[in-house]
Amino acid sequence: MANTPASGGGDTQFKTKLGVVAATLGSAVGLGSIWRFPAEAQQNGGGAFLLMYLICVLLLGIPVMLSELALGRAGRSDSVGSYLKLAPKTRWWIAGGLGVLSSYMIISFYMVVAGWTFEYLWDSITGALYAGTSGESLAAMENTFHHRMEHYISSDVNPLVSTYIVIGLNILVLMMGVQKGIERASNIMMPLLFVLLLVFCGYSLTMPGAADGLAFFFKPDFSKLDWSVAANALGQTFFSLSLGTGILITYASYYPKGTNLVSTSVTVSLLTTVVAIMMGVIIFPTVFSFGLDLNQLRGTTLVFVTLPEVFAQMPGGQWWSILFFVLLLVAALTSTISISEVSILFVQKRFKKSRLAATLIMMCPLFVISALCSLSFGSLSDIKIFGLTIFNFLDTFTTNWILPLCALCGVVFMGWFAPRGVLRGELTNDGSVATRLYPAIRFIIRYIAPILIAVILVSSVWK
Repeated sequence: MANTPASGGGDTQFKTKLGVVAATLGSAVGLGSIWRFPAEAQQNGGGAFLLMYLICVLLLGIPVMLSELALGRAGRSDSVGSYLKLAPKTRWWIAGGLGVLSSYMIISFYMVVAGWTFEYLWDSITGALYAGTSGESLAAMENTFHHRMEHYISSDVNPLVSTYIVIGLNILVLMMGVQKGIERASNIMMPLLFVLLLVFCGYSLTMPGAADGLAFFFKPDFSKLDWSVAANALGQTFFSLSLGTGILITYASYYPKGTNLVSTSVTVSLLTTVVAIMMGVIIFPTVFSFGLDLNQLRGTTLVFVTLPEVFAQMPGGQWWSILFFVLLLVAALTSTISISEVSILFVQKRFKKSRLAATLIMMCPLFVISALCSLSFGSLSDIKIFGLTIFNFLDTFTTNWILPLCALCGVVFMGWFAPRGVLRGELTNDGSVATRLYPAIRFIIRYIAPILIAVILVSSVWK
């Protein structure tokens, strides 16, 4: 990819409308929706969390996404460069720098989780994941899969090998550029992901405990609603929609000028929410059907401990396991590719490097940084940052602090400090798109979104 995007296209822009939606959706739909969302829902009251999540998507997710897409397409550059173009001789570029930093912090531990996914797919194919579980009681089986997860992630070699394989796959795709790499991969992986989700949803809804699982997930218990649930729902919204990471600013710089940002943001937000809901429909009826204790499920290890336990009891369980971890690996790759692109474009633009050089400069250090994250479950588990392991620190710090802060900067800038007419021009394609929704969107970006993000950030600090 050339150092300066050309407005006429080439490999500096997505080629088709499908590519625009698929790539942006791939940046949003990933491990955040499929790995992290069910764990957050389980730990935060099921329906209560889902309700807050939906509110956050509608009131914050879509407006914040629109502000970042408008910033990126207007700036036609990386996260830092877009701020520099629209606000030269100011310090707003620091907000873009925070986005680059947050994306790199996320990718450092995301590669590790993606490596776990690859390992579990391989063990599902070979049958090693289910060796020795035949005839075990439910409690014994749960202990078996939990022990395997703990033993696997705390070892120093196997997780590193899997993580390095995933990093290598990312490098191959990213080196090919915008159209031949990111867009082509997204056009293949996103339809595959939805097909696999539909297959699992159909099976889950036929299970005997489906009604109880759906009630837990869709019927909110208002007694469980508090600031903690709201803060976690906000963090999950940012995580699921890739807000505050610089991803949307980066991808929007590849959008053709005629792309309808409003319809794109609504489509991506709704489809991302649909995926998250589908994961709830898959997991919770399954959990209730097999009589598992919801209070004993293990958060973010849910898909690595609980679901293998379920698959072991299902007819043809090994094949279901293979399909599921194919699904999870696809989600992992769409996530890691999009997050990695933020720092790659940053290096291209700020340091005038070729696509190949920028990819290698930013991806090769992950072989070391992601190794530290992986080893924080094993030989480096005694190293703590503010009382957290390296992995958990990066996860908690970026999700609860940096992402909301970057998103807050984005809406404040686009609502109050961007050059006059930029927001309207980008959201209406200079008047060629209907403007009926613009006043409401602008009001939310200027007033509602900043206030809500700031209140939840302050409550998180206070907590």
